[in-house]
Amino acid sequence: MSETSTPTPDATATTADPAATADRPLALVTGASSGIGLELARLLVRDGHDLVAVAEDAELTDAALQLRSSGMTVVEVRADLATADGVEHVVRETLALGRSIDVLVLNAGVGVGGPFLGAPVEDQLRLVDLNVRSVVHLAHRLLPAMVARGDGKVLVTSSVAASMPAPYNATYAASKAFVQSFTEAIRRELKDVGVSVTALQPGPTDTEFFERGGLEDSLLGKGPKDPASKAAKKGYKALMKGKARVVVGGKGKSQTAMSRVLPETASAAMHGALSKPRGEGAESDG
Repeated sequence: MSETSTPTPDATATTADPAATADRPLALVTGASSGIGLELARLLVRDGHDLVAVAEDAELTDAALQLRSSGMTVVEVRADLATADGVEHVVRETLALGRSIDVLVLNAGVGVGGPFLGAPVEDQLRLVDLNVRSVVHLAHRLLPAMVARGDGKVLVTSSVAASMPAPYNATYAASKAFVQSFTEAIRRELKDVGVSVTALQPGPTDTEFFERGGLEDSLLGKGPKDPASKAAKKGYKALMKGKARVVVGGKGKSQTAMSRVLPETASAAMHGALSKPRGEGAESDG
């Protein structure tokens, strides 16, 4: 699963290092301040990519300092991607570099755990804006240049939650189902133009996602999790090979496999039992 950072009111950006080598490939990663996004950013700079690192929290500055130790140019852009203005800010700052994006990683996302009616509607709609609208918005603004150039790689962080309805995590799973479908569709549309599109579907991952999404007090939150570095390495390998998708972790693979054979009522009950806060009772919903 993916995660985002705590919202900040302002969007800011640093300027690029004037010594940047335009011959190096350029990657853009959203949600780059922590978790899977930061691990993907580390892999990209390790392999010689300059980087536009996007997040909305103060952790981004520390992350960018770590990433610059690779010797690559790292431009940090703080923006709230749950808003159209925040997305356009990222687009403007990226275009101002005057360089082509070779790798686009759309990773930022957030969860809202617990009963759907138990969280403010503003939280639910913010999730949709970040997990769904920002992916569509950024893809629509940044993909045309890749298509015109006939070259580029895109990685979108989906989730194993995309494979089935998820009571007590309803909007998150629904948002990832959209993202998964969208990613597979545009992959098909772009298959003959030199741009590959890959979906990364992590299972439970050891990031701040569960704490921020209010999912700590659930079987899913308390259960075993893969390290973020594992999800990033699997996703990065699939991205570089231009694969359609990669599912990470034994639990993730078993969950997606079961979703293909179980009726939705059964898969929803199974996921509900895992996601239901323990304070709500441990029984599963039928």
